[in-house]
Amino acid sequence: MSRTIINHYQTILNYFDNISTNASAESFNAKIKAFRLKFRGVRNVEFFLLG
Repeated sequence: MSRTIINHYQTILNYFDNISTNASAESFNAKIKAFRLKFRGVRNVEFFLLG
């Protein structure tokens, strides 16, 4: 556990200094992943994007 804290101490301190996390980036990545999964196998891109 101490090795993990030593390796990530800057990120940990950044949270307490700025009260910021990467949650918004993770959420955006999840939305992109879900979109790509839904888009798989679609032949008519314009029709898909219209819906």
